[in-house]
Amino acid sequence: MSKKNKNVQKPSKEFIFQKRNYMFLFIGLAFIALGFILMSGGGSDDPNVFNPDIYNFRRIRLAPTLILIGLGIQVYAILLNPNKNKK
Repeated sequence: MSKKNKNVQKPSKEFIFQKRNYMFLFIGLAFIALGFILMSGGGSDDPNVFNPDIYNFRRIRLAPTLILIGLGIQVYAILLNPNKNKK
């Protein structure tokens, strides 16, 4: 029996993402969570009474914008290549 396969290297286990990718992922998650927190509430205790506070700026414009920004940050974090050489 020959020992030709003695120098075969085992594949090293590496993470797909680096520290910078995870940092942007968590920042995106924080934006999304903040958007959902700002969107919550505004209902009425009595179902027969309409509360116009449900249509204020925070729930209609700000919260969905934060969620979309968070999703954009998530996409950026996935596509980010931290090993790219800078010239």
